[in-house]
Parts: sequence; structure tokens; C-alpha cells
Amino acid sequence: MTERRITGNDIEQMDKRYRAAFINSLSGVKSANLIGTCQRRGYFENLAIVSSVVHIGAHPPLLGMIMRPHTVTRDTLENIQQTGIYTINHVSEAHTLAAHQTSARYPAQVSEFEAAGLTPWYADDFDAPFVKSCPVKLAMKLAEIIPVEINNTQLVIGEVTSVWIDDKAITATGQVDLDTLGVAAVTGLDTYHSLQRVGRYPYAKP
Repeated sequence: MTERRITGNDIEQMDKRYRAAFINSLSGVKSANLIGTCQRRGYFENLAIVSSVVHIGAHPPLLGMIMRPHTVTRDTLENIQQTGIYTINHVSEAHTLAAHQTSARYPAQVSEFEAAGLTPWYADDFDAPFVKSCPVKLAMKLAEIIPVEINNTQLVIGEVTSVWIDDKAITATGQVDLDTLGVAAVTGLDTYHSLQRVGRYPYAKP
């Protein structure tokens, strides 16, 4: 394999879609998550695949995700702003194709759950839809939205208020063992991967 240098000028000259795929792949393997929202419980349900969910902090338990520029209608972001709640659902290996289908641009009145063949599920005390088949389901409460001015995106930060997960997937130290749950990962815009543990190491000290 021969390495070559790709400069900032080279990147600037790339075709728009090629550049998007290339740059999106550079951050490596990312979690594949479905974000569930609705205008109100059971109405205008929306589901969107997102690969930008990141850990913000553990106390309080915060996760962030990047929402693309709001130059066109973004049902997910608008629903979160309106209701203040949403769900994060880990995509399983068995449902990557259905999850990917949610990236299509459906009108607001079309449910991505129905279009992708996924089943919504509601907790008694939470009005945003979860994906029933997902092995990890998180109830999220909006904490803050931070505009990223350099490219007009939005950093959405939410607090985890509830988690649905198989107890057997949580280790004695609190680690969530995602590979045993059959959770998928994603690179770029359209390539999905299974998880396989390489190793686990003790806390590093000098």
C-alpha cells in the first residue's frame, strides 16, 4: 500500500459528493444511532440515522450530536426544539438496511418508522418514540443547543433520563458490552460494520 499526500487544496477541488464521503470517513468508525422524535405522542413520528453521537459528560449524563445546517426543513431538530425530548437507539446489525433507509428525505407527514419497516415503542412516562427492536434505548431530555458558526451546524446536547438495556450486557465495572448486543457501527455515509472486541486493558498508569 502506497501513501500519498492529499492537501487542503486537493480537498477543495473534489466533487461535492466525493468530498463529503471522503471527509466523513476520516473520523473513523462511529456509532450508528436512530434518533426518534415526534410533534406529540403518536403524531408525526420522525426517525433519523445519526453517526455523530458523542459522550459529553457522565455527571450529569450528557450526550451530544451534530445536526446538519438548517437550510432546509430538519424535522428531527425542529421536533427536539418543540418538545424538548427525543430518543437515541443503537442500531443492531440485523437492521442496518432499515436504519439507513431513514436517511431518505421523506415529507414531515410520512413516518420513517413505517417507511423503513421499524416499529415505534413508547414508555408510559415518555412521549418520544423509541425503536422497539434496538438493543439499547435512551430517553433524552434537551439540555442545550450550541450553534457551530463555522459551518452553520448545531451541537445538540441532551441528558440521559432513562436507559433500556439487557442487564447481561453490563459488566461488573459498569461497562456496556456492545459487541455482545449485536450493535452496528458506521463509517462514512453508507457503510456499516459489526463490532468485535480487540482487547480490554487495565487503567493506564505511568
